[in-house]
Amino acid sequence: MRILGIGVAAMLMTACCGQAEQPLALLDAAAFTGTVDEKPVTLYTLRNGNLTMQVTNFGARVVSLWTPDRTGKFEDVVLGYENLDRYVNNQGERFLGAALGRYANRIAEGRFELDGKEYTLPQNDNGQTLHGGTKGFDMVVWDVERSNDTMIVFRYRSADGEQGFPGNLDVEMSYTLTPDDAFRIDYRVQTDAPTVVNLSHHSFFNLKGEGNGTILDNELWIKADSTTPVTKVLIPTGEIVPVEGTPFDFRTPTAIGARIESDNEQLRNGRGYDHNWVLSREGDGVELVASLYEPTTGRVMEVLTDQPGLQFYSGNFFDGKSLGKYGRPQSWRESVALETQHFPDSPNHANFPTTRLDPGETYTHTCIYRFSMR
Repeated sequence: MRILGIGVAAMLMTACCGQAEQPLALLDAAAFTGTVDEKPVTLYTLRNGNLTMQVTNFGARVVSLWTPDRTGKFEDVVLGYENLDRYVNNQGERFLGAALGRYANRIAEGRFELDGKEYTLPQNDNGQTLHGGTKGFDMVVWDVERSNDTMIVFRYRSADGEQGFPGNLDVEMSYTLTPDDAFRIDYRVQTDAPTVVNLSHHSFFNLKGEGNGTILDNELWIKADSTTPVTKVLIPTGEIVPVEGTPFDFRTPTAIGARIESDNEQLRNGRGYDHNWVLSREGDGVELVASLYEPTTGRVMEVLTDQPGLQFYSGNFFDGKSLGKYGRPQSWRESVALETQHFPDSPNHANFPTTRLDPGETYTHTCIYRFSMR
């Protein structure tokens, strides 16, 4: 595993598509070296094919991801910060590039019932529990079990009662850069008591490059016939509603900005898109469920998964006050999150796919972000 400081990083060269080699301005490993909760934190650099990615084990966060455009020019296409302190102290958007758990997305009023017992969780989002609570998987130091130039394997034990969730949870999560220019995430989770589990990944992508402008011209395709509409506090109503004839129909590639200002209650509730799509799956395995095309650079990101849902968020709550790692504002609707997952608030909706995990079972989940250009 290469752990690169700024001086070494400046010498790292990458070539693409017959173009001249381009140095990548990788982040300084020293800025991510420290201790959090008495556990060591480090910055890791992975490289395979046309991708170069930097990851810290604080929150298992992707802090940079470099990929070429149609001319061979590389840009860092994920939002992030330039040092560990900004992540630890939440100086801006908390979830940039992070692992999400124990329960990604929202749980209504921080409550759910399991086997007749009610569990209470921290309420950290308008009276709801978001992404695992006040100290979810994004705010803990993960153990690095092993790593090499193209992959890193994390482990974390979430103790019984952590953030209110039952059962000791053992999580293994791997990040792999594959030869076909994909960033692959694999999860395996076991418990010693009945619990609920819904993990996801929360990179915010701008295929123009971090801080390089709007995502409203990006063309999005989602393989989904339905969504789960939400209340004003973004909790599902329990309905599953067809996308036909609505601004939520992305079954044909459509610019994100084409209908985002439509007179639509759901768009008003989310201040844009911040909803779960019910994926129209063909089987139980990993399959292509979404793609994002950035027309000015030609970059394409495909999303593959074995999960039933996809949360699409159009960067509606960024206000430009926080600067990214290269000193450019993190501005309104200049990033996209595409989070593979089970549905939000599933423990409180019997008609949603279950997120229950029992002893002797294994939760598995694969998410792949595959990059190309056209």
